[in-house]
Amino acid sequence: MLGVHCSISGGLYHAFEEAEKLGIDTFQIFTQNQRQWINKKLADEDVKKFRDTWPAKKIKTIFSHCSYLLNLASPDETLRKKSIDALVGEVERCHALGLSFCVLHPGATMGQEEPVALGNIIDGLKSVLKSTSHSKVMVLVENTAGQGSSLGNRFEQLHTILEEIDSTRMGVCFDTCHAFAAGYDLRTKAAYKKTFDDFDKIVGLKHLQAIHLNDSKGDLGSRVDRHDHIGKGKIGKEAFRNIVHDFPKIPKVIETDKDNDMDAVNLKVLRAMG
Repeated sequence: MLGVHCSISGGLYHAFEEAEKLGIDTFQIFTQNQRQWINKKLADEDVKKFRDTWPAKKIKTIFSHCSYLLNLASPDETLRKKSIDALVGEVERCHALGLSFCVLHPGATMGQEEPVALGNIIDGLKSVLKSTSHSKVMVLVENTAGQGSSLGNRFEQLHTILEEIDSTRMGVCFDTCHAFAAGYDLRTKAAYKKTFDDFDKIVGLKHLQAIHLNDSKGDLGSRVDRHDHIGKGKIGKEAFRNIVHDFPKIPKVIETDKDNDMDAVNLKVLRAMG
């Protein structure tokens, strides 16, 4: 269950071509341009081509990453409603394509008190789940580095969101770079164990549905969200070796730049750890 974020340039089904070339069995995509407020409905022929291509490629799990524009915590009611509608659209696209879940950055306080902002996120997610009750697609909140006023950088915040919503359609995507930048050490076996013990105690490993495998250009606790290639950043290889061994059945995806065929290089490093 190792993969990468695959490109959909030229059509959604093209993601399978990249997946086949890399020999991966899981991957992440954007279902539309992640930096625009489009919220498009997929054409029937695009959905059919994607689904028809899937079985032949031996891919176990596919999921999406939501647009970076969404902010369910926003104090601006118009932006918050726009974010809710966009997330409903994302879940609907995932449902149409047969994807397992979509990954969401929880949101940013934008000057609000944390409990108020978290309340906005919770209410927004409840609304999304209600509007898509016909679907089994899960929404995974992703831990963040804590840049700016972003929420989700503390395990306690993730716990609050999941506990208040209390739905089997909610889960967590754990990003290694974000966790490290937020102050959760992963570099040694002892540090790694403490971080995941804390995650289990506060959030619960039962909620862990996906992992983003990214090294970090920023230091521990820097709150800088800058991904680096596996073993080339401040985290080092040990953490990734531990994750590959401890979470074999959870889809693990690399989100680093693709220049110089680095997806293949990173996958080779990770596979050697198996």
